[in-house]
Amino acid sequence: MKVALIQLAGGTGDKTADIALACEKIREAAKSGADFAVLPEMFCCPYDNACFRDFGEAAGGQAQAALSALAKELGIYIVGGSIPELADGNVYNTSYVYDRTGRELARHRKVHLFDIDVAGGQRFFESDVFSPGDQITTFETEFGVMGLCICFDLRFEELARCMALRGAKCIFVPAAFNMTTGPAHWELLFRQRAVDNQCFTAGVSPARNTAASYVAYGNSIAVDPWGTVLCRAGAEAAVLYAELDLSRIDAVRSQLPILSARRTDLYHLREP
Repeated sequence: MKVALIQLAGGTGDKTADIALACEKIREAAKSGADFAVLPEMFCCPYDNACFRDFGEAAGGQAQAALSALAKELGIYIVGGSIPELADGNVYNTSYVYDRTGRELARHRKVHLFDIDVAGGQRFFESDVFSPGDQITTFETEFGVMGLCICFDLRFEELARCMALRGAKCIFVPAAFNMTTGPAHWELLFRQRAVDNQCFTAGVSPARNTAASYVAYGNSIAVDPWGTVLCRAGAEAAVLYAELDLSRIDAVRSQLPILSARRTDLYHLREP
């Protein structure tokens, strides 16, 4: 299973141009034989609370229509990063997945909103604009079950474990860690979730733009079930390719029976 990690220099404030850039890179990925093309979080919107509602779209909007049509044209799966979704008066940070026929295969609304105030570092409150989702998202493909979450969601092991228990072979994560959290935790978290759940993880970030109000770390990454980094970008725009040998999942699980050895009879909080 070949995955293209498309680290875009998007979020420019020109939504049409950003979508066109994403489509150009997806075409490049398809020509290189990718089965999946994965875009970053907020790939066609500045990562700024002041922009999310204005750049938002309802069902069938501009970005969704473009990715759906391209998936059908190219016969490729597209994990459409994320965009601001407008629904029922709310704004969600939402990722859409399209199958090889252009059908919407999954929709994940970011469950855990990124509200942080790090001393000497980044201060950002997504909840000032976004409403949280309430679903664990997995979807079926010809390669098996895949999982999907967005950025801050990855920090919550319970969410990743639920996806793994549903059978997820790879957890896709459109994300935009910043220059405080990225150097400290980005690679650590993707390796940790892969090792904990004995599956692949793939994280795709925007490229770093130091002139933006929110500076993304970049470093898009793919990790195998043993915790080995298969590929990792730097700060600049790039398209990386990861060949996921899905037989590695069973091989690793037979060597280290973490999931099968779980003691679910003990994992309950009790009075001391």
